[in-house]
Amino acid sequence: MDEPLMAACPNLEAVARCGVGLDNVDVSAASARKVRVINAPGSNAATIAEHTLGLMLMLKRDLYTSIEQVKQENWNWRNQYAGDELNGKTLGILGMGNIGKRVARLAAAFGMEVVYWSRSEQDLPYRFLSMAEVLQQSDIISLHLPLDSGRGNLIGKEQLASMKPGALLVNTARGGLVDHAALLEALNKGTIAGFAADVLPDEPPVQSLGVVRHPRALVTPHSASLTATTYKKMCLYTINNVVALLTGGEPERESVFNRNSFV
Repeated sequence: MDEPLMAACPNLEAVARCGVGLDNVDVSAASARKVRVINAPGSNAATIAEHTLGLMLMLKRDLYTSIEQVKQENWNWRNQYAGDELNGKTLGILGMGNIGKRVARLAAAFGMEVVYWSRSEQDLPYRFLSMAEVLQQSDIISLHLPLDSGRGNLIGKEQLASMKPGALLVNTARGGLVDHAALLEALNKGTIAGFAADVLPDEPPVQSLGVVRHPRALVTPHSASLTATTYKKMCLYTINNVVALLTGGEPERESVFNRNSFV
């Protein structure tokens, strides 16, 4: 939803997204046209957090390979199994919003120590560290930040090199946060032990196919929010707020992403 498309819709009042991310909406252009941008903030926190922990478990315990080997009737895989557990490991969270907080609580329930970096320190029972310290001290790094188009990749060659030997990287936020060329190199060299994600910089993958096909990578098709419960909730929330706007009512304040443009 860009400026030319908005220009072609002279009666446009709202742009709505049944979800949270707005990477495919030119919010500035909408605000300039006094078009409200409606999304569903916070609606996917629970399901994304669950998916994140699921990927951590799959990766750390090498569950995908184990299941695949048993399906191939290789029960003796157990004799070379080398997976590990989450309990006692340090989880580093980059971005402590709704999803990051929920991931932290779930991780703590698994017996993990949680450290985090966010744009500001918060009143939380976890240690706040610099980003460099989180990368250096964590056994698993989990990304929960929005994509800042002006900043470039958050995790590149330098950040990957600073991670602990044997560390894992998990991304259920935005694919563009990670430099996938540097990531593929790090996986090939063994700089990091594994990668799991629900998001890629190109979807479906083309440039990132090397990462997707890597034996130490697990990638799901941007499906973390598509559970029956959450997707229905997101759609109804968005539709109800659009209907309220178009019928003279008031949509929920938090649902209007660019609400400050109408003050």
